[in-house]
Amino acid sequence: MQLGAGDDVRDAPVARANPVAKLAVALLISVMLLLTVDVVTAGTALLLELAVLPWCGLSLRGLLRRGWVVLAGAIPAGLVTTWLGLDSGAVLVAVGPVTITEGSLLAGCAITLRILSVGLPGVVLLATTDPTDLADALAQVARLPHRFVLAALAAMRLFALIGSEWESLGVARRARGLGDDGALGRARTAVGQVLALLVLVIRRGTRLSMAMEARGFGLAGPRTWARQSRLRWSDAVVVAGGIVIVTVATAAGVLAGTWHLALA
Repeated sequence: MQLGAGDDVRDAPVARANPVAKLAVALLISVMLLLTVDVVTAGTALLLELAVLPWCGLSLRGLLRRGWVVLAGAIPAGLVTTWLGLDSGAVLVAVGPVTITEGSLLAGCAITLRILSVGLPGVVLLATTDPTDLADALAQVARLPHRFVLAALAAMRLFALIGSEWESLGVARRARGLGDDGALGRARTAVGQVLALLVLVIRRGTRLSMAMEARGFGLAGPRTWARQSRLRWSDAVVVAGGIVIVTVATAAGVLAGTWHLALA
């Protein structure tokens, strides 16, 4: 993993924690935020997550570079909820049949903050964890089946190559004179390139699965691991920090009177 300017991921306390501990924190926060949709709970959780960001070894710039996808999904979701959500309270904006009220605006803000709060721990997990370390922890600490873990690890390694394969396909198609001009032509070119990439990925995955089977990765029974993965006392501190975030955010929502069970 390449670190950006201002990032010191490897020496950060959270980065050194066992991947299972970091995954447990992400799951705790996700479950807590799935139970309610309100601005106070989600906003408090997001502020607490940003407060502990220095201990994760990520600068704000590095976080934006890695988590822009979460931001790109949270903002449109909040806007759609604001425009099309259930109206309640005073009308703030009215444009034809579309109205924005106090209730729909709060709902939109809550959805945006909720997505950001759920996505931020996942971004930190991926940015501070080597895929091999994650696989070792899932198999040895979480006791997941090694066939599933090794297959997922191989998929993650292949997923990192998709970007370079896409660029290679584009260069090869242009060298052969393929591709159309205009918006519609570029769309047709992109569709053809996507199909070519899909065929290439399937072929590469098939060859990789056959190679792994030939090397005994699919055998049943206990297996040995090159690197040991164990939980330490510092991992308990990381999990405790996640529990504190969940508790404080939930308490803030309850005290503010905005917390309500979304499943009810």
